[in-house]
Amino acid sequence: MDNAVRVLSTLALKGAVHNLAGHYEATGGVRIDADFAPTLALLDRLRGGEGADVVILTREGLDDMAREGRVVADSCVDLARSYVGLAVKAGFAHLDIATEPALRAALLAARSVAYSRIGASGILFAQLIERLGIASEINARACIIPSGFTAERLVSGEADLAVQQISELKQVGGIEVIGPIPRELQTPAVFSAGRVAASAKAAQADRLLRFLASREVAPVLRESGLEP
Repeated sequence: MDNAVRVLSTLALKGAVHNLAGHYEATGGVRIDADFAPTLALLDRLRGGEGADVVILTREGLDDMAREGRVVADSCVDLARSYVGLAVKAGFAHLDIATEPALRAALLAARSVAYSRIGASGILFAQLIERLGIASEINARACIIPSGFTAERLVSGEADLAVQQISELKQVGGIEVIGPIPRELQTPAVFSAGRVAASAKAAQADRLLRFLASREVAPVLRESGLEP
């Protein structure tokens, strides 16, 4: 792994990082050795001593790591903004979710809704259905996964609707993204990157961070469902 930069990244950036890795190496960068998991899981791994050179987390998670001295604060850069959306299995009707009443009706009409227990999107969704007063009805038949891609439960037939960051929904084939949850009902997640303080590859890590934050990367972020 001497010729690679080790990256621990939130799932929301998986598509973008995979699409960028080959181009980065071909244009003179080192190989990107990336592993992906929800931010909360990555925080536990970093606190447990797992090594890495660059981390991509929610801004809140990255700030925590900087305060704890695990990430170099001056290296931190914001990469993208992400909204939580809903998806259905390919070919299924796209329900109206453009307003709060329409979203509420769509969720209640679903046989089962898939969401993640520890992901940023799942936390937001759990709070949202509480605010809408439908948590007990939704959770009684929800497909709540510990981590991973909720849209896989659409393909398997376990759920009618999947909730997750739009960039994560788009990682699964055989599904269609309906659109975002109404923006007035959510606060977008900001995903940011920084160099791990214990990294022995500071120069390579900093070069990768500059690349990820560059205008060159913006179209790839948009294609993956993120806003640069």
